[in-house]
Amino acid sequence: MSVSFEGLGLSTELSDTMTRLTQVGAQLARIIARNGIEGDLSESAGVNAGGDGQKALDVIADEAFMDALRDGAVIHYASEEQDDVVDFGTGSLALAIDPLDGSSNIDVNVSIGTIFSIFPAAETHEASFLRPGSEQIAGGYIIFGPQTALVVSFGNGVQQWVLEPGGDTWTRVADPRPLPVDTSEYAINASNYRHWPVPIRAFVDDMVAGSEGPRGRNFNMRWIASLVAETHRIISRGGVFLYPGDDRDGYKRGRLRHVYECAPIAFLITQLGGGATDGADPILSALPDQLHARTPFVFGSNAKVARVAAYHDLPQDEAHALFNNRGLFRS
Repeated sequence: MSVSFEGLGLSTELSDTMTRLTQVGAQLARIIARNGIEGDLSESAGVNAGGDGQKALDVIADEAFMDALRDGAVIHYASEEQDDVVDFGTGSLALAIDPLDGSSNIDVNVSIGTIFSIFPAAETHEASFLRPGSEQIAGGYIIFGPQTALVVSFGNGVQQWVLEPGGDTWTRVADPRPLPVDTSEYAINASNYRHWPVPIRAFVDDMVAGSEGPRGRNFNMRWIASLVAETHRIISRGGVFLYPGDDRDGYKRGRLRHVYECAPIAFLITQLGGGATDGADPILSALPDQLHARTPFVFGSNAKVARVAAYHDLPQDEAHALFNNRGLFRS
């Protein structure tokens, strides 16, 4: 196993934890590449703490990360696949993780990944994780796609490593560039349009109207249904991602987890000069009220994130008027 974090000013404990994460990342890359040869990784394996269906790979990944981290610097381990925090007994760090994001894409060979967040451990489980995301000392993801890559921030820019195909060597490559201020791409699941709040519908209507609408230019929509893949695209070329809350049962606060998914992605995006909000307010200053709390999530190029927030800031009667004048999907 070969990976180097030299020159980044990491503590021994943080460097060791990152090394353990990359070790498991390399193992999972090999397992994922052999899906269908030695078993079906997309096979149902129950339901997790948040009520979402688990795949076999979700469980495999969670167990692999727990085993790798158990005797290291992590004392508090919070996983999307576990009901409660796992206490390893000793250590100085708290790690929150979505061991396998995008598991619905396993059997269709679309990029999936691991999302993680690291804090200094506090005295209690709750204090370790129910805190502002701005207190993270590391946040990032491992993406399993055409390349397996680690993208992480330690609070001073964003760094990237690529795994040697079929091997255990991670090579540091060029750091991601700052996000462009504005771009022509946005990502949202448009099938839920009828359920969205008025500000989100008004924003999307303006994108769909293109050069004939108030924005005076054309836009392209993307949707992969894998948060890691969506994030990697935005880090590579900009854009904006939206997963709003809506009026369906169980979707009032969206479906993404604040602690495991949104806080670490927001940490990365803001380090690249982008924005990350719940549609109106910054994610990194918000306090989750429980371990598996969900939150609406909007992130990406600053201009678009700010525009979404501006739509939310309109008085309700003005927002409704704006939607009624511009709504393109109404019958």
